[in-house]
Amino acid sequence: MSTTASAATEAAASDRAGASRRQGTFYRGDPGMWSWVLHRITGVLTFFFLFVHVLDTALVRVSPDTYNEVIETYKTPIVNLLEVGLVGAVLFHALNGIRVMLVDFWEKGPKFQKPMLWTILAIWVVVMIPGAFFMMKRTVEVMFGGH
Repeated sequence: MSTTASAATEAAASDRAGASRRQGTFYRGDPGMWSWVLHRITGVLTFFFLFVHVLDTALVRVSPDTYNEVIETYKTPIVNLLEVGLVGAVLFHALNGIRVMLVDFWEKGPKFQKPMLWTILAIWVVVMIPGAFFMMKRTVEVMFGGH
């Protein structure tokens, strides 16, 4: 390739990169990008939960009384809300992980990645609505009275 052609190619690439920067972001907000970001965030949150879970479970051997105190703090409404968030994060991470495997290992995966993303989001909503209801039911009854 001639020097002039390579300079023109570099200039075009630079213009595209400059246009992105002028608009304020390199990414355009494609659903696939947000799926990638959420997959990383939910993975880190799940890892953090597992780390805390191992630590609090280890307390039972060190001091059963302290373990019981810690477990009592988990019965608060705020922790119940965090549990709903944890289930949502784990569910999204699992469903999106299946989608990522299909995109990577199924020959038609890249072609169908957006419809698969919308499908996993629909499944997530269908599972999370009743799941959150049943997880929060006891907390709402305790806080606002009920049977």
